[in-house]
Amino acid sequence: MTLENLLKIQSLVAFQTKRDDVQRLLAAAERNLNDAAITAISDENRFDAAYKCVMQCAMASLLAHGYRTSKSKPGHHQTAIQALPLTVGLAPKTMVVLDGLRKQRNIADYDGDPVSPTAVAECITQAERLLSHVRAWLAEHHPAFC
Repeated sequence: MTLENLLKIQSLVAFQTKRDDVQRLLAAAERNLNDAAITAISDENRFDAAYKCVMQCAMASLLAHGYRTSKSKPGHHQTAIQALPLTVGLAPKTMVVLDGLRKQRNIADYDGDPVSPTAVAECITQAERLLSHVRAWLAEHHPAFC
């Protein structure tokens, strides 16, 4: 699958990206990562904040290529995460882990299942790594967005 194929099947739409678009998402990702570290809130909210960081990084990665996910089709979180190997060269194995966190987030949000402290820690770790990876990739490939 390529980004162009995702555009053809309307999972992505073309977008005229400005530096501020990417910077706003990265700043929000940083804020959410900081919120995830607050132990005074529930594990579910900490997990959700770390997951938001992951999604904001994935969206910033798509924007850097001139795309965003289609809001008219379901599965935009899945599309954004699964596109990370295409957008920022993320290892497929890491993408699988992030997609697993997406599934866990859905279960917590839609079924009310509790989130374990281990899952929170893993989501925070993955969010930290992804934010660092995206920033480094942008600096190398799209410095105008940094």
